[in-house]
Amino acid sequence: MYTTLISTADLALHLGDPNWALVDCRFKLDDKDAGRQSYLAGHIPGAVYAHLNEDLSGPIVPGKTGRHPLPEIAAFVQTLSGWSIDNQTQVVAYDDSSGTMAGRLWWMLRWLGHDAVAVLDGDFRAWQQEGRPVASGEERRPRRTFVPQPRPEMQVSVEEVLENIKSGRHKLFDVRDEARYRGEVAGLDPVAGRIPGAYSAFYGHNLGLDGKFLPPEQLRQRYETLLGDSEPEEAVFYCGSGVSLHHDLLAMEHAGLHGARAYIGSWSDWITDPNRPIATGEEL
Repeated sequence: MYTTLISTADLALHLGDPNWALVDCRFKLDDKDAGRQSYLAGHIPGAVYAHLNEDLSGPIVPGKTGRHPLPEIAAFVQTLSGWSIDNQTQVVAYDDSSGTMAGRLWWMLRWLGHDAVAVLDGDFRAWQQEGRPVASGEERRPRRTFVPQPRPEMQVSVEEVLENIKSGRHKLFDVRDEARYRGEVAGLDPVAGRIPGAYSAFYGHNLGLDGKFLPPEQLRQRYETLLGDSEPEEAVFYCGSGVSLHHDLLAMEHAGLHGARAYIGSWSDWITDPNRPIATGEEL
């Protein structure tokens, strides 16, 4: 069973396996149809397409949610079943952005109790560069039945994050790039800054120059340094809208550091209430 990352070579051995499901998660935040068009033009054979906004997110409630709230469990279960995923399926998610999009599906399946899910290391670009097979058009798979076993403890609420500013019970990490962390740029959100007390943990530092994840021992060293005296289960991660934070959670799991949690609403949720405090400036 693959539970964190899978290599292109290992995935190639299982193409066509009916007990495996491949999910193409390519998506661009500034061009919402680009990922689907890329999938139709060429994807790993057998893969279905997951749209971040339509399949991996629920409805946005202006002033109450961030940009990518989680879907209702019942709705997501129907999506998984339609992708031919049941509780015995080995799932492989991939994208073309070093796991930033695929990590969201990885976490969501674990959130519903399914551990047999991995992200393709090196993403679709490595698959193509190695000359591996590619198919075009839309894929159809027989429907299966997925039964969720939710793990609500994998995430924290905005109320817990707000309370943490006073208590310091969790160690909060911001995975956005350093400029957004310092509040120098706002990105896709109308307000710049970070949650007070958050430490910088840019997800890009999980990757080597080849775009693949660093070896587990290097990732472990990175996160042990970031954690300091804190335990992995005391760590909480957030990003801009609840997508790239999963890259850090995936990296920690791959390094053997278990139990870190997600603030899914992230910065785009935090700023829906103007009374919530904001910090800017240099890193903690």
